[in-house]
Amino acid sequence: MSHADLAELAAGIWRIERSRLIGAGAKLLRDLDEAEDCAQDALLAALDAWPRDGIPANPAAWLMTATRNKALDRLRRRAMLRREHEALAADGAASLAHIEPDFVDRLDAARDQAAIGDELLRLIFIACHPVLPREAQVALTLRLLGGLETAEIARAFLVAEATVAQRIVRAKKALHCQAFELPAPDERAARLGAVLAVVYLIFNEGHSAGSGAQLLRPALCDEALRLARQLQHLLPLEPEVHGLAALLEIQASRLPARLDARGRPVLLPDQDRRRWDRLLIQRGLEALAHAEALGEPGREPGPYALQAAIAACHARAARAEDTDWRAIVAGYDRLLALNPSPVVALNRAVAISFARGPAVAWPLLQALDGEPQLRRYPFLAGAQADVLERLGRSSEARQAYLRAAAMTENEAQRGLLQERAARLAS
Repeated sequence: MSHADLAELAAGIWRIERSRLIGAGAKLLRDLDEAEDCAQDALLAALDAWPRDGIPANPAAWLMTATRNKALDRLRRRAMLRREHEALAADGAASLAHIEPDFVDRLDAARDQAAIGDELLRLIFIACHPVLPREAQVALTLRLLGGLETAEIARAFLVAEATVAQRIVRAKKALHCQAFELPAPDERAARLGAVLAVVYLIFNEGHSAGSGAQLLRPALCDEALRLARQLQHLLPLEPEVHGLAALLEIQASRLPARLDARGRPVLLPDQDRRRWDRLLIQRGLEALAHAEALGEPGREPGPYALQAAIAACHARAARAEDTDWRAIVAGYDRLLALNPSPVVALNRAVAISFARGPAVAWPLLQALDGEPQLRRYPFLAGAQADVLERLGRSSEARQAYLRAAAMTENEAQRGLLQERAARLAS
């Protein structure tokens, strides 16, 4: 195997195992920055050792052992410094006796793994610590466990990259020396909202990548689906867990139809619905029914269940023209009352353009120009362009498509918007 092939193999294993390696380091060191450093040092050690010694039979286990060894080395150095500065050699030796990897493994097997059967989910609950504000919980978890870069998280939050970077730094400081333990069952409910938000944002980045040449990042969608299904098993009586699972299953069902044969994006009305995954749709509808059955009588469902109900309207329509847009508008009305965000208002305006006509929707879309959160949001300019085109205002529509193209950092989306602008120019 060439050095390039080996590096590609190591990078692939790193992407899969990264969060678990960081989690193992964090359990020992109680410090996320040092845990990340240990995991990265283990990867560098692999790139040095594997070409010389050969690829191990279990590369992931090799990286885990190397990460733990790096962490133990740091702990020993800490203990040595304590002995030197405080002359507490006995205490230092005693502390080291309680951090052997076998002890950690036995502890996991006896306690954590019995309570939650997935390491990544366990770490997500840990990162969503109550000492952190919600924005920091989600940003930190996406960075450490979702594998997203700071810029990608910033696009998901619609905030500046520097803001997200500050949140992550502050979160790591706040968690310094906190116990990286699985929370007790009564504490999990307090962290559930952040956990669901993490899974949702991971899926969204996979469903519509914020940057790069590809529209889709299927691995992220698969990971989010896996996490949502694990949450269903872990918390079977939580309606919003099933609501989120329903939403992701239905959204994922459209992935095979979102690109044409040349890899270009295909908009929802133009998709070949025969390519939609009927099994995922069925799973989604069943999860939605479960969420609705668990809901309290007379109480509005949560935001994920409401979004799943909207997605179900599309899933049930055999053809685009069969879509019940009035039901979708009603769904957005309920969602907007529960979560009055400008993004929900934008989606509602788009639905109104199909339910009641573009002329009715246009003033709603114009009003959103004043929302600071949407100032650099390409989907607002894209929605305005589509409505203007349907109103016959081709020149204005073309300019709006070009504005949207200039805002997006995803090459596939930019190409689609430029193509629509060029079509109007000709």
